[in-house]
Amino acid sequence: MTLMLSVEPDMEVVGQASDGEEAVEMAQQLRPDVVLMDLHMPRKGGVAATREIALSLPRTHVLVLTTLDAEETVFEAIRAGAQAYLLKDATEEELLETVRAVHRGESRLTPQIARKVMDQFRRLAPLSEAQPPGATLSPAAAPRPAQTIPQTKAQGVITELLNDKEEKILQLIAEGKSNKQIANAVFLAEGTIKNYVSRIMEKLHANTRTELAVMAVRQRRGGD
Repeated sequence: MTLMLSVEPDMEVVGQASDGEEAVEMAQQLRPDVVLMDLHMPRKGGVAATREIALSLPRTHVLVLTTLDAEETVFEAIRAGAQAYLLKDATEEELLETVRAVHRGESRLTPQIARKVMDQFRRLAPLSEAQPPGATLSPAAAPRPAQTIPQTKAQGVITELLNDKEEKILQLIAEGKSNKQIANAVFLAEGTIKNYVSRIMEKLHANTRTELAVMAVRQRRGGD
């Protein structure tokens, strides 16, 4: 993999760590744009290493690349601050495109991982609605604070703020589609889709594509 990345003209491999602790140390020393993180590592696991890097290096984006697709593992990595989650059976083209997307600040989830995230948020929504005022979900179940979206926003404000095209793009984001896939689906240029996504995030005061996906799921629930 190191060789594959290093031959790309727009990429440079600046370091390679053998365990989680070394990954954190090297990231803090080298300050890379993107970290490819394995979750199963000695001394310090990938989730803990991701959390430390995300907290100490906000400009460094973590791309989880692993064989682990268990739901709890996925959610722990996302809550820890992973910008993207890719399985090791991904194609070379998919990996390279994801690295570039993460470098641009985009969030990416493979379709099977996106489905797990959406299913989990669907299960969490009734729990959050049932909580009395002031109550919170358990740490194991609660999404990151930046991803906690008020129910009223999800059900009403989205429809009021977005036009039909923006709503369609938001739904495709919730399905885990990349900008390129969205562009093909709505017959627009990929650059135009990127502008749409930025405008949607600004309108809804969202920080990440994952947060937008959560809003879309709750909006869909509100209309059921």
